Amino acid sequence: MAIETPSYFVYYNRTYRIDSTPDGGLTGYLLDLETGEFEQTAEPIDDVLFNRKPEIRSVDEARFIDETEQARSYYLRGDGPVFALYDTINGLYDQAKAEGRRISAEEKALIKSLRHKTYQLWEDELARRAAGEPPSFPVKTILG
Repeated sequence: MAIETPSYFVYYNRTYRIDSTPDGGLTGYLLDLETGEFEQTAEPIDDVLFNRKPEIRSVDEARFIDETEQARSYYLRGDGPVFALYDTINGLYDQAKAEGRRISAEEKALIKSLRHKTYQLWEDELARRAAGEPPSFPVKTILG
């Protein structure tokens, strides 16, 4: 069975991406809710491809990014531009709630745009760290 890569999933409330390896195999990357990083693990591949359960679902790239950033925003705390953008997004939701209304179409579009920006900021940060540079912002988790 050939699988198109990258492929995106939500696996037990964490985002998971499957990529091809140089030797023609598959590997996966699972979001770590304590660091915000994607940890390489092939263990869930069989489950996401062959043993679908309600806790495992396929998503497109846009939904993958949105789900990843929702999780990072909820579970992680820190300083810097990423967290300032999370605060902006949360402010939009808080304002709509205070006004007793749903998020408008314009606000939804802004939130989607901001989440794509935070995702890219994380990607840039993780590339820097992979290149041996120190973290440019500290991250704490709300998990024990």
